[in-house]
Amino acid sequence: MLDDLTNKVAGRVRIEREARNWSLADTAEHSGVSKAMISKIERGESSPTTMVLGRLCAAFGLTLSAFLTRAEGHAGRLIRASEQPSWTDPETGCVRTLISPSAGGPIEILAVDLPAGAEAMFPASIYSVFHQIVWVLAGQLTLVEGKTHHLLDLGDCLELGPPAQCTFRNDTGEPCRYLVAASRRD
Repeated sequence: MLDDLTNKVAGRVRIEREARNWSLADTAEHSGVSKAMISKIERGESSPTTMVLGRLCAAFGLTLSAFLTRAEGHAGRLIRASEQPSWTDPETGCVRTLISPSAGGPIEILAVDLPAGAEAMFPASIYSVFHQIVWVLAGQLTLVEGKTHHLLDLGDCLELGPPAQCTFRNDTGEPCRYLVAASRRD
């Protein structure tokens, strides 16, 4: 049984696709996600992984936080801690929580809890639209940006460079928590 947010994500994928007048084939072409997987997500038969949802968001020109805000239907300048939507990657157990109240504003903030041994990969296409800064709040994060490896400890902050595929890895036996602040590139 899929949870409420997963069902909202399913509906939001369909809304974003239809708003662009894209067929499943068009969406697959823009995102690199198969038509079959997009169809399963839209029907609520499958919960997308972080990588799949990242590819879809990049195709739609949205950050993951903007997408989650739209899925939740939140609007306004204040979002209480109890109202901040969280989404869990069914494959890795990675939990992404929207912190900023108004996705689509000048800055979006997302908290990420990356379990021990887990990793999340995002395509370069996301970073061609959005500028991001990563700040480690707990644990240790290995961030592979293209061919460059960054080892980030508690309190370290990294500004991502030119668009490149990024892999966020927790190579330790302890959980890692980090914030991502994103803004649109000019």
